[in-house]
Amino acid sequence: MTILPLSVTVCLVSETGLVGPADDGGAPAEPGEAPPGEPGGSAGLPPALASAREAFVAHLRHERGASGHTVRAYSADIAALLEHARRMGRTSVPELDLPVLRSWLARQRASGCARSTLARRAAAARTFTAWAARAGLAEADAGALLASPKARRPLPTVLRRDEAAAVLDSAAALAADGEPLPLRNAALLEVLYASGIRVAELCGLDTDDVDESRRLLRVVGKGDKERRVPVGLPAVRAVRAWLQEGRPALRTPFSGPALFLGARGGRLDVRTARRVVHERLAATPGAPDLAPHGLRHTAATHLLEGGADLRSVQELLGHASLGTTQVYTHVSVERLKATYERAHPRA
Repeated sequence: MTILPLSVTVCLVSETGLVGPADDGGAPAEPGEAPPGEPGGSAGLPPALASAREAFVAHLRHERGASGHTVRAYSADIAALLEHARRMGRTSVPELDLPVLRSWLARQRASGCARSTLARRAAAARTFTAWAARAGLAEADAGALLASPKARRPLPTVLRRDEAAAVLDSAAALAADGEPLPLRNAALLEVLYASGIRVAELCGLDTDDVDESRRLLRVVGKGDKERRVPVGLPAVRAVRAWLQEGRPALRTPFSGPALFLGARGGRLDVRTARRVVHERLAATPGAPDLAPHGLRHTAATHLLEGGADLRSVQELLGHASLGTTQVYTHVSVERLKATYERAHPRA
């Protein structure tokens, strides 16, 4: 059995902060691994388990390229699993057998955890045990036979076509005066709806990621996977107006190549982008209150309703599995049923 030295794993997980001023919300750099004594840390764990957890977090961040959100969630889940194992008298990774994993999930369920939370924690446990087996920390993958409840997948709330048009038209009207922030907001709303990209992907765009002539965006998604995403003419025009009239007014020496900037010239923060979406939807009569992910749901649903095939929508959204994309077919089926019930004389 090989256990990575604690000193090696610790040095792998440190990260530098953002260069330049924070964006609108003054957001700090993405936090790294929780230090010992904080939620998700290794304080109190036996040395072998603490070392394994820290090496696993480094693996997620540096080898798998997982998002900061995923790293934080899995880090906390595995810390909780290993603490449960410690209470059961297990002090090393090979002692994490299937009964320990099942006991941990059973305890979570008894405490009232939602099915979706249980499913995520089971996935974290399986990812950890599979990694441990590959890394030589355990002889076998104890989580390979670990079952978890299927998380219920409620149908996402989406905008109707007229609601989406109203949101974008109102943003364009505010941008007509040529002020930088309204121009930026109109462009980011158009891009979110036109492309269906994630809000973190939007904030990560650089100016050279926009190909106006071909109407394509170069997007770097989860796991640092790159894809090309088409956008329509309204989005291209809104981005062009922002680049020509809005961005130069906010640009500072710290702006770098970021496409969307905050009020102080730094790269646009995800929280600011979310606030923009919420504010514009709140100002649109009848529109539901959605986060940026709601615009992603809306774009996918409208594409399918317009005749796009599921495989193309999967590629557009950057989903690794077609099954993830299929949730949008349920939305369309629900609308089909509603139309049938309104229109058929014997519905």
